[in-house]
Amino acid sequence: MRIEEIPIQAIRRPLFRQNDQAKVAALMHSIQAVGLQEPIDVLEVEGQYYGFSGCHRYEACSRLGHETIRCRVRKAPRSVLKMHLA
Repeated sequence: MRIEEIPIQAIRRPLFRQNDQAKVAALMHSIQAVGLQEPIDVLEVEGQYYGFSGCHRYEACSRLGHETIRCRVRKAPRSVLKMHLA
């Protein structure tokens, strides 16, 4: 596992999740003040990045116009991706 900045547009979010907009707004304020403290988790499968957690942090950074987001990256085979999608 490694930590790196990944372009937000390069992260696929295959599962829809309705975020709590008050939480997103609070995170936006916090990120503007002190930066993103906790990276989001992504799977790297065959060179593609997939995000399944950190939905509020992802949306907050996106809405703030950040081009990249700090990620905890775990390489995985397609079989692991399929388990996340099941």
